[in-house]
Amino acid sequence: MRVLCRSAIALIALICGAGALLTGPAKAEVWPERTVRIIVPLPPGGPTDVAARRLAEKLAERWRQPVIVENKQGADGIVAVTALLGTSDNHTLLFSFAGIVSINPYLHEKLPYDPDADLIPIAPVLDNFIAFAASTSLGVNSLSELVAFARANPGKLSWSALPGIPNYAFLALLRSQKIDAVRVGYRDFSPAYQDLHQGRLHAVVAGVTNFMGHRDNGSAKILAVVNRERSDMAPEVPTVLEAGFPELAFDGPVGLYGPRGMSAAIVERVATDVRAIVGQDEFRQKLISGGAAPRSGTPADFAAVIAEQRDKIGVLHQSATRKD
Repeated sequence: MRVLCRSAIALIALICGAGALLTGPAKAEVWPERTVRIIVPLPPGGPTDVAARRLAEKLAERWRQPVIVENKQGADGIVAVTALLGTSDNHTLLFSFAGIVSINPYLHEKLPYDPDADLIPIAPVLDNFIAFAASTSLGVNSLSELVAFARANPGKLSWSALPGIPNYAFLALLRSQKIDAVRVGYRDFSPAYQDLHQGRLHAVVAGVTNFMGHRDNGSAKILAVVNRERSDMAPEVPTVLEAGFPELAFDGPVGLYGPRGMSAAIVERVATDVRAIVGQDEFRQKLISGGAAPRSGTPADFAAVIAEQRDKIGVLHQSATRKD
């Protein structure tokens, strides 16, 4: 209950705090004065990293200052957050998934940062598409058929998921449908896709881009995306809402954060410039071709979607840990 209470407080604090940034007086200041760093909590080369680098290029054009991207992966984004907060430089930003605020309080009993006070949501940029996929060897073609298989074969369905929203999405499926399945853990998740391809693993939840090759070679079937809209990369795949599982719907917002103490003027400046970039057709098309959906909004919009996700995760966490 302690974490859930914090979640409710976070909803108010994040939205009200972000709103104050927009309505309060903005002090005029020259910014940026030098190179801006954007820290990414993921390895180089992935869709989120590529999006960060494209955003950095566009921001550098607008700001007439270099904008560089640094990768600080590991520990569910904690390494990156620590790197952000370890500098007193207001020229450092974080480009991250929402889990650093919405999920980490449930995954880690003690965090080296306060997700409510130490991070300022500045601007959303994209939504990652997350999907349920099954090995074709299982012979299912929809999420309903996957549930039917699990019910007919209790304890025999094997599954795995990337940390964060993918893992919570599958837990939500298990809980809501009251099915018994076996979770397979991986230290490095790469072998999970090979096991899915070979039929040694029945179901996986991960980014939709991770399944495209397996879909194309016929070794896996993408059953549904957890987002509220279909992915342009796999338009034939229904959403979980269309598939009849609204409780599994999650957004995957990724955007820019600033450290505690960043001025309202800088936050508003960055947010305004990011919205302008996300509104450009060329930039939007590059995000879509990379498997993401463009998302634009104010700091208050970004704070609200993070808080909504956090509260939903909190309910699932409490449900999953409750002893029936």
